[in-house]
Amino acid sequence: MAEETQVKPAEEVVVAAEVNKEVEEPVKVTEVESALGKEKEEEKKEEEAPKTVADEEAAGDAVAAAIEQSESFKEESNIVADLQDPEKKALDELKQLVQAALAANEFVPPPPPPPPPAAAPAEEPAKTEEPEKPEEPAKTEEPEKLEEPAKAEEPKPEEAKPEEAVKPEEPEKPEEAVKTEDQLPVDPVQKEEPAAPVAEEKAIVVEEEKTVEAIEETIVPPRAPTDEVAPVSDVVPEAAAPAAAEDTPAPPPEDVFIWGVPLLGDEKSDTILLKFLRARDFKTKDALTMIKNTVIWRKTSEIEALLEEDLGFPEMEKVVFMHGQDKEGHPVCYNVYGEFQDKDLYSKAFGDEEKRQKFLRWRIQFLEKGIRQHLDFSPGGVCTMVQVTDLKNSPGPGKRELRQATNQALALLQDNYPEFVAKQVFINVPWWYLAFNRMISPFLTQRTKSKFVFAGPSKSAETLFKYIAPEQVPVQYGGLSKENDPDFTTADAVTEVIIKPSTKHPIEIPVTESCNLVWELRVLGWDVTYGAEFVPGAEDGYTVIVQKARKLIATDEPVVKNSFKTGDTGKIVLTIDNTTSKKKKLLYRYKIKTSTESI
Repeated sequence: MAEETQVKPAEEVVVAAEVNKEVEEPVKVTEVESALGKEKEEEKKEEEAPKTVADEEAAGDAVAAAIEQSESFKEESNIVADLQDPEKKALDELKQLVQAALAANEFVPPPPPPPPPAAAPAEEPAKTEEPEKPEEPAKTEEPEKLEEPAKAEEPKPEEAKPEEAVKPEEPEKPEEAVKTEDQLPVDPVQKEEPAAPVAEEKAIVVEEEKTVEAIEETIVPPRAPTDEVAPVSDVVPEAAAPAAAEDTPAPPPEDVFIWGVPLLGDEKSDTILLKFLRARDFKTKDALTMIKNTVIWRKTSEIEALLEEDLGFPEMEKVVFMHGQDKEGHPVCYNVYGEFQDKDLYSKAFGDEEKRQKFLRWRIQFLEKGIRQHLDFSPGGVCTMVQVTDLKNSPGPGKRELRQATNQALALLQDNYPEFVAKQVFINVPWWYLAFNRMISPFLTQRTKSKFVFAGPSKSAETLFKYIAPEQVPVQYGGLSKENDPDFTTADAVTEVIIKPSTKHPIEIPVTESCNLVWELRVLGWDVTYGAEFVPGAEDGYTVIVQKARKLIATDEPVVKNSFKTGDTGKIVLTIDNTTSKKKKLLYRYKIKTSTESI
């Protein structure tokens, strides 16, 4: 395993060149995944072989070292006076563009397109108005009301026999018509020839009268269509409405806020605008476009309402949480992906698309609250945070749902939360992360990647201590910070000591008055012997064993806390004996309390 991990760094250079091509075609992620799948299969073969914890840590350390890391990112100032002249000019130009966009109400989401079904019925009535022939207005009106023509047609079958009812208007002719019908069997030829034209004339007259009556009947209902014509007259005022709207004054410019800060007119506004400018290399038009997209996204996603929404995700509090700050005052957010080893939690977060979207909304809600509570957009204030991502026991790249959620989250954060990360530290990097890093690398900007720091399992605590003081680091990550600690807080500084191999290191804590003395310490990875004793200042005094020397190993409690109450002066001596051939990091702190205080 060690040999292969040494070969992969050489391959990283070749893959980096291929990655740039993949940026232009992000759709071909499946090809990347298939390539990663082959590599993953090879690594799975190694995984099947028995592997110790030390081997896995060594593999993770090698992977972390193999990942190409850019030069360390240095955060810029958000004070306008500290900007260079081109940057000041770009900021002034962006303010003018934002002012013009606000006046034009360009931060309003576009109206949704009309649904296609609603457009179809609107065209049909227009077609009914197309006939220009004056003879067929009734026919064109009849199809407008399918029920009424049906009623008009119904009487026709009933009047199929009303010839007798119509014939009484000319009593003489109907009788002859009856006789001819009676004489048909006798001489049909002689009787039909003279009677036929008369019957035809009568039929024509009757049909004309029927049509007249039918037309009159159909003309009566058109009073209802006249009511339908009213909407046509209503169209005219609608056409005139835009002209009236042109005369009315335009609505006043909208006050647009992002993270509770207006885009213009506030001392914090420059900090917000600078974030977008830096994310777009001080290209003002690109920065303006990004601001517009962010504002519209926040409106359509109802981010302000999301702050008050209860998404019902209490389990996620152990997945993502804020704790302490770094040495420069940035708040620190921890992301613990190992919690997703819990199948129920994984299914609840990524089981389907709806659940993934809910998880993303929860993550955005958490970030929004963190921004409001921990960041300060005032000139010179801390307006970025440190993200620590713990990959210990994290589901591997084989979890497709987690990859999808990760890519969606990366896209949302890069597009709508520019320059909010001062440093991104990945700790406990596993052996498979090299392949995963190759997959997500194309989606990250060079500026973003310059903020990344990677550390394997054995280097995680040491890496965190470069940026975060041990008193601010949670116990589970090598520090001494604990929730609800009655004796120590993050304000109590921790002393760091390197113990050389095969040496004893004594720590002396002076006691100058009657007091209660409390201390705590830890050695990363332990494998040392620890003891404590009180040595009185008086010559006739005797030494008191506070903690009998005992061997501490990696599986023991991470932190040891002791206390000693005395009315004599003297000193507490802590002894750490490192019998191994490796150097060890010791962390300790103590506090002297008055005798009236309880330990």
